[in-house]
Amino acid sequence: MSRPNVNFCLRCGHALEDALHAGRMRRACPSCGFIHFDDPKVAAVVFVLDQNRALMVQRGVSPELGKWALPAGFIDYGEDPREAAIREVREETGLIVEVSALIDVLGGDSSGSASIVILFEGRITGGDLKPDDDVTEARFFSAAELPFDQMASFASTRLLIDRWLNGA
Repeated sequence: MSRPNVNFCLRCGHALEDALHAGRMRRACPSCGFIHFDDPKVAAVVFVLDQNRALMVQRGVSPELGKWALPAGFIDYGEDPREAAIREVREETGLIVEVSALIDVLGGDSSGSASIVILFEGRITGGDLKPDDDVTEARFFSAAELPFDQMASFASTRLLIDRWLNGA
């Protein structure tokens, strides 16, 4: 994934230069010594089952516009990842969930715009299913109904669906 280049110091505004720091090239300020580190973008994904049907959303935004994926979104700075997972499900589907398990943490998923993806399992505790926020549809699919030909290429969605289908 290509990150935008930072050209000016966030502290003093001076033009940054490339400099070797801790074995890696980084943007650095020759004036005040500030070193810019590209921080990862982190997302939470939630796998929710109801009556042995998986909750999926049809994306209303890029990347993967119009494709089916699991409810997911970015974790805000300072936000607890579990709270972000709960918030994203509520925003996208109208459902209220509790996080019941941490499934995995993935790194380097270049199919989306997050560099770290935290995978959770969720359990419905309330709410009414209705698409909202950045999705056009939200629904449950049985294993036989899964829209494989219209599924987003996100590694997290593929991994969690495969895990479910294989009984893991």
